[in-house]
Amino acid sequence: MKYNLAKDTKLLIAEDQVLAKSHLHYALEQLGFSNMDYVDRPSTAITSLQEREYDAIICSYNLRSDQGGYYLLEQLQSQNALSLTNAFIFTSADTSAEVVHAIIELQPDEFIAKPFSVNELDRRLSRVLSRKAALKNVYRCMDKADHEKALYEVEQFLLQPEHAEHFPLAMKIKGDLLILNERFSDALAFYDAIINVQDFSWAKLGIANCLLALKEFDDAEREILQLAMRPDSELAAYDLLARLKIQFDAFDDALECTNLACHISPRKVSRHQQAINLARITHNYENQFSSAKQLVRYARDSIHDTPDIYLNAARAGVDFAMTSAPEDINRIVKQSTSYLQQLKQAHPNASLKDELYVLDARLHYLKDDVAKAQSLLSDFHIDQAQHHSTEALLDRAKALHEVGLKDDSLKIFEALSHRLKKHERSDDLMSRYIAQEQEEKTAISLSPKALNNSAVAEYKRGNLEQSYSTFSQAFRVMPKNPSIALNYLQAIIRARKSREALPADTRQAIKSCRETLESAQLSKEQLSRYETVKSILTNNGK
Repeated sequence: MKYNLAKDTKLLIAEDQVLAKSHLHYALEQLGFSNMDYVDRPSTAITSLQEREYDAIICSYNLRSDQGGYYLLEQLQSQNALSLTNAFIFTSADTSAEVVHAIIELQPDEFIAKPFSVNELDRRLSRVLSRKAALKNVYRCMDKADHEKALYEVEQFLLQPEHAEHFPLAMKIKGDLLILNERFSDALAFYDAIINVQDFSWAKLGIANCLLALKEFDDAEREILQLAMRPDSELAAYDLLARLKIQFDAFDDALECTNLACHISPRKVSRHQQAINLARITHNYENQFSSAKQLVRYARDSIHDTPDIYLNAARAGVDFAMTSAPEDINRIVKQSTSYLQQLKQAHPNASLKDELYVLDARLHYLKDDVAKAQSLLSDFHIDQAQHHSTEALLDRAKALHEVGLKDDSLKIFEALSHRLKKHERSDDLMSRYIAQEQEEKTAISLSPKALNNSAVAEYKRGNLEQSYSTFSQAFRVMPKNPSIALNYLQAIIRARKSREALPADTRQAIKSCRETLESAQLSKEQLSRYETVKSILTNNGK
């Protein structure tokens, strides 16, 4: 460590373990650092950063309060409170894949595994502080969002051989800046030139991003699939692949990619929200509830900890219960209501009377107490819509439709549609979901629960041909339900009175039913029925 570099550097240390703090203090003193402040929790770290200027923050990922170091860096980034000229270094005794991926996604300047030697700390700190000093002009321009000037500065930097040790990082920054300046063709040529010299994953990811921006989708998909095979880029590849699939409305595939990314790195809240919205669009109610529960788990005690995350988990549970078998409803409802208890504990002063009334109404409807559900929903006028969140209005629209007040439900959907258009909402998945819900609620009068019950009753009575419409509507809103899929498939077969070619929509329905059944775990009775159906379809050449 150069003496002047250590002497002139102001450090903030966030560490709450006495032995680790003592070891770090000793090591830093050995390296010549003397200007050091210590804190033991994220909140006091933020206060210190507001009161003083620091050149570097060394933070334990494993702080035992709040959400630890992850929470601290996430909050600093969300508030733009950390300059790019400042260094942020994580230390952690936990080097599990989940932690490593979480840290990589936050992109600190360095990650040092505990325990570490004085020499290891020297090597890592020297590298970080020297590159911060060398690239300070570039970082200052980037802090001001002057990307053109930053690009000029980094190009000048790359012309100076004395900075050769920092060239790989500088080249990555140049590629990022070309994309930020929307110079996608230039960026693509730049990344191609990099790959010809060395096969950097960041350059290949840059190529994939450029191809997506240039709408070269086939080439982009080939690049992304190759990246998904590399351990150091598979997470980013799944995110890119989900983005590509969304572009083509392949929402089931997008959900699968998003779930894979959530499994690899579960702490990113925005990814869980994307999974929720994709699950909604694909009518995957179980996945929606699972993703909502994960969001609560990882958002708790963070900047994302709001009343809405608990409400949305409860709402997702009710959606799931509406489409589930009767014997499963009580279990799911119990899980859903537990989030309302967690809400009261986490946000005891939140004013949520209207939202809770709607959830209570939906729960009463699940218990077949329609009159009570209707009474809980009565005190609302469409003019009040502007005072409610999109999620709150969406839940009320569902509740009104469920209890038979279809016209009132559709008025809310119309208000939501106007709101999204007016504000030019950037969340395309939410816009798509609301449009889909509005279309389905317009076309179908029964709730998912009523459709499910009606379809089962029709099957038990043997009215397969007469109940074709019921099964069709039920499968439209519950395409992942194997019982509905099997009943609908049998209804399609029995409803066919001639050997005429099947219409395209019927062929697609058969294909969708079979996809659901092939991926489900069927009972012996269902399996026997499905084998019979398959033999009929085979004989008819379907």
